[in-house]
Amino acid sequence: MQIIRVKGINAMGRTKGCEKAPVEILESLEEIYSSERGKIIDKKLLNLEEIHVDNNNVEEANELIYENSREIFSSQDKALFLGGDHSISYGLVKGFMENFENPFLIVFDAHADCMEPGKEPTHEEWLRKLVEDSFPAGNVVIVAIRNIHPEEREFIDKNKIQVFGVKEILENRQEICDIIMERARNSDAFYISIDIDAVDPAFAPGTGYLEPGGLSSRELLYFLQRLMLLKNFRGADIVEINPGKDESGRTVKLGAKILSELL
Repeated sequence: MQIIRVKGINAMGRTKGCEKAPVEILESLEEIYSSERGKIIDKKLLNLEEIHVDNNNVEEANELIYENSREIFSSQDKALFLGGDHSISYGLVKGFMENFENPFLIVFDAHADCMEPGKEPTHEEWLRKLVEDSFPAGNVVIVAIRNIHPEEREFIDKNKIQVFGVKEILENRQEICDIIMERARNSDAFYISIDIDAVDPAFAPGTGYLEPGGLSSRELLYFLQRLMLLKNFRGADIVEINPGKDESGRTVKLGAKILSELL
C-alpha cells in the first residue's frame, strides 16, 4: 500500500492552505501508535510518495494526477491519497476507474460538487465532470450531503446518483451503512473520497466551507471501519483540510485518525 501526498488546489484561491495538509497529517500520525482494530502504526515503515504538482499550471497538474493514479492502481493493491482540495479527486478517481470494469465510488461530503464544470474542474465541479467523462453515475453514492444547489439537484436526479443526508443517517445509520456496503461489495473495486466537511464543524473546523449539522467524527469512523471489512476496497483520498483555519489542530488530528483507520 502506498500513501501519496497530492498538494493540488483549484478553487480560485478559496482553498489556499489545503496544500499544507499532507505534511501536517503525516506529522500528526506520529502520535497515533495503533488503529482501533489493533494495527500498529509506524510511520517509518510506511511507503510514502508524492505526486509533485504545480498549482500555477492546473492543466498540467490534473494530467499528472490522472497519469500517476492510473499507474498506481495498476501496480498497487491499495493506495491512499492526502490532499489538497477536492479538485484532485477528479484525476485520482479517473485513473482508478480505468483499472476496473465495474468501479464504485463513495463520497463523504457536505456538498454535491456537481456544478457545471469548466475545462479544469474545481473542487465544486469535479464529481459532475467525472460522471460526464464516463464514470457510471449509478455507481456513485454521496454520504452526509446537506447543502445542494438546485443545479446540482437536477444533475443528481437526472443521473440517478444515490445520496444520503445526515438526517437520514442519524435516523437509521446501520441500515444505510448496510446498503452502501452491499453496493460496494458487488463492484469490482471501490474508492472512498472523504471531504472533511462531511464532519460537523464542531469536530473539524479547519476547512473552507463550514456546514453545520454534519456527522460526528465517531459516525464517520463507524462507516469507514465497516467499509474496511470489504475485500475489494482499493483506494481513498482525504481532502479539504486547511491547517491555516485549524487553530486547535483538531481537524489535522482527525485527518491522521482517519488515515490510521484506512491503513
